[in-house]
Amino acid sequence: MRAFPQHGMCFTCGDENPRGIGIQWYICEDKSIFGEITLTEHQQGPPGHAHGGASAALLDEAMGLAVWMAGYAVVAVNLNVDFLRPVPLGVPITISGRVDRRDGRAIHAVGEIRLPDGTVAVAGRGVYVEAPHLVGNLKDAKQAGQE
Repeated sequence: MRAFPQHGMCFTCGDENPRGIGIQWYICEDKSIFGEITLTEHQQGPPGHAHGGASAALLDEAMGLAVWMAGYAVVAVNLNVDFLRPVPLGVPITISGRVDRRDGRAIHAVGEIRLPDGTVAVAGRGVYVEAPHLVGNLKDAKQAGQE
């Protein structure tokens, strides 16, 4: 596993975003994405628990990065998030994402947020389409992930 570099103002992992979530992502040997974070009151929804939007953002980023690492410059066109258990604040959670399949122009990815005991709290599925004109240079992003 190697660290994926922080990137600017990204909401989930940008080191220049004072209001971002601040997760460090890792690229696994199979090009899936992994991260661990302890959410705080800054990501609170219901008292003592994470906001669903924070969970969805983390899953979108993990799945999207996995698709990027597979060689596609993409944007999300559809996200499905299943909230299976509340995500408590103040405990370490893990987030993962991987490419599931390609279907024509659509690249499908899946992701999970797991609680400390391994229980899946949030599961996601995303559909991404190539859009290099919107997201910039894939070569630069892939090289950053390989350093």
